[in-house]
Amino acid sequence: MSTIVARQPLPKSRSSTGFRLAMLLPGGLVTFFLILFALGLVLFLAFRGNDGSLLGAGFTFANFITVASDPLYWTVTLRSLAIAGLVTLATVVTAYPVAYYLAFYAGRRRGLLLFLVTLPFWTSYLLRVFAWKIVLAYNGVLNSALVESGIWSEPILAFLNTPAAVVVTLAHAYAPFAILPIYVALDTIPKSLLEAASDLGARPFTSFRRVVLPNSMPGVLAAALVVFVPTVGDYVTPALVGGPASTMIGSLIQAQFGKANDWPFGAALAVAVMLVILAVVLVVRSADRRFGSRT
Repeated sequence: MSTIVARQPLPKSRSSTGFRLAMLLPGGLVTFFLILFALGLVLFLAFRGNDGSLLGAGFTFANFITVASDPLYWTVTLRSLAIAGLVTLATVVTAYPVAYYLAFYAGRRRGLLLFLVTLPFWTSYLLRVFAWKIVLAYNGVLNSALVESGIWSEPILAFLNTPAAVVVTLAHAYAPFAILPIYVALDTIPKSLLEAASDLGARPFTSFRRVVLPNSMPGVLAAALVVFVPTVGDYVTPALVGGPASTMIGSLIQAQFGKANDWPFGAALAVAVMLVILAVVLVVRSADRRFGSRT
């Protein structure tokens, strides 16, 4: 009678282990020095007093007490959250139809259209912001078109240096970041589900509402998170196309590290904003798990 001998797993050689460690080393160093070390330094500075030196002096909670007690920072933080929320909503709402077309109707043109979606990455972010500044300016493209068409008799100042200008500019800048995650989520939906819904008598809108939309929600939530997190702390766009009513928390943080030369307080502001964003991320993660359990 023949016997069956269990095959023992081959021991890992030292060379393969060393190769894996060598492959992980560059990414690990980048993660440590550019992310963890930087965050640790910001957290360290947040508990230091400002004596004019680079790393501050002493250990204090005064910076966080000021952030929590001064209504100015609460107002600007809430305004930043509101603007980032509007940007996220506008970006996701406009990106979803584009991603839907790419996933279901683009066909052979999908590669070309995806290339066009990523084309804005080939230009500078500042260049795109300045382009919107030219469009929305007093003598810009939009005002000139409205005056030439006879809708208005003279240019108006209602476009530039407003929160709406910041929302439009940021929504355009982050549109590719929303289109791609939603497209990936839509593209992974099995076509057999849509065919089964059609065979069961579901109309196109019902099929979209009961099949496509629930299965694409993880991509929608990922897109919302990718757009919301960086826009909360953005300070370049409000400085170029926004006015005093569009000041965001990123502008105040940049001012503390720049003109005010108060790095500890700027670090405390940054940590406070990170905690607020972390709370939003946790809410989105819980929503992602909820929708993910339905798919």
